[in-house]
Amino acid sequence: MITGLIDAIDAVLPQTQCTRCGYPDCHTYANAVATGTAPINQCPPGGQATIGRLAALLQTEAIPLNPAFGVEGPRTAAVIDEERCIGCTLCIQACPVDAIVGTAKRMHTVLTAYCSGCDLCLAPCPVDCIDMIELEHLATRGNAHANSALELSIEEMAPVFRNRFVNHQRRALRQREERERRLAQKGHAQAGSVRREPATGSLDKKAAIIAAALKRARARHGIDT
Repeated sequence: MITGLIDAIDAVLPQTQCTRCGYPDCHTYANAVATGTAPINQCPPGGQATIGRLAALLQTEAIPLNPAFGVEGPRTAAVIDEERCIGCTLCIQACPVDAIVGTAKRMHTVLTAYCSGCDLCLAPCPVDCIDMIELEHLATRGNAHANSALELSIEEMAPVFRNRFVNHQRRALRQREERERRLAQKGHAQAGSVRREPATGSLDKKAAIIAAALKRARARHGIDT
């Protein structure tokens, strides 16, 4: 029964995966709400509308959004300054919904229609070339993808964000398993030879940088980690 309740709560959340609620993703926050360890008013992207739907679902009082977790605001999307982008790929790895594309040492591009506005790509960027811009402002600047995004509400986009997040997690798991397999093979190949300290892979270094960046992002929102 608790699993069904968690899924029902998760279905109400906007699925931006922004961590502003203090949890690593929307489903984990849904679990906390279902088990009574977190209240229903910690989701700034969903705002008062989401709180109202959660209150109706749980048959409880709709309370104001807790400002300690942020404030409700207009929908935004990340925009990358092409001239400053160095192609480090850190923003690509940080994006929970795979809305940034590009390759190492090449300029990256944001898929505006799929950007959840989580802003988790900001902190990892070493050259501060990313800005969060309101979708309506982007639309007035002629961004057709922003216009398309505005045609759907954040509630309508939630299933899209959720699917992209799940696919992101699956790919990250495959990459981690492949990295571990390569390291294990390398260890076997070096067995019997002169013992060397294992080198830290570049992906591991980036993972550590991203983890620290996400911690800074949560601290910027005033969320304890």
